[in-house]
Amino acid sequence: MNANARWSLAGKNALVTGATKGIGRAVAEEFMELGARVFIVARNAKDVDDCLAEWTKRGWKAAGTVGDVSKAKDRAQVMEAALLEFEGELDILVNNAGGNIRKKALDYAADEFQQLMDRNLVSAWELSRLAHPFLKERAGKSEGGSAIVNIGSVAGLVALRTGVPYGASKAAMSQMTRGLAGEWAADGIRVNCVAPWYIRTPLAETVLKDEAYHAEVVARTPLGRVGEPREVAAAAAFLAMGAASFVTGQTLAADGGFLAWSF
Repeated sequence: MNANARWSLAGKNALVTGATKGIGRAVAEEFMELGARVFIVARNAKDVDDCLAEWTKRGWKAAGTVGDVSKAKDRAQVMEAALLEFEGELDILVNNAGGNIRKKALDYAADEFQQLMDRNLVSAWELSRLAHPFLKERAGKSEGGSAIVNIGSVAGLVALRTGVPYGASKAAMSQMTRGLAGEWAADGIRVNCVAPWYIRTPLAETVLKDEAYHAEVVARTPLGRVGEPREVAAAAAFLAMGAASFVTGQTLAADGGFLAWSF
């Protein structure tokens, strides 16, 4: 395969969760710019419709549905709809849907802890298992095989003030990535994770709007700024490409150097 083919997603079908805002939307758009067909899912119907309308105007190949992937029934419906759109051919799954509830450890109710686990971890685990037979079927049809890309967080690699349950769910995602990569390598499915630091998304803006907090984040980032969604999307795209054909089981930090710089 030549370089142009390795560094492309042309002819690939990708399912991207949480894809109408922030990192998820950037991933969907990056994939389409690189030639992929994308099927998106999000909880808000208007957001899904607005994205699809805009992307259609740009000439991109996209479809989508409404669903809450933290719920088993919705996950099954989402997978069914995506496979119907792609005629059973799925090459890439991006597990991006997630969220956070920022509290001190002793302030969480049991249902809030479970809500975060369901949204951030269980959704990715179960969708990956639902996607497995279809990714396996497609794995031999292109260099690099099929790919799962999980969107984690540096909060899963070091302890942050963003909330213990969130960090725990993202740490588990990185471990899940390693485990699935080992189990499914023989099936031609590569599994990797991208771990962002602060990225300018609607979720992050809830805390970054505090000028003092924003300044502290920037001070702890060697590149001296908050990241942009497209910068995480580029990392996800690489991990989904044939160019990453020998990369699996990895968690790639898109963090502006945050993890590398102790002081």
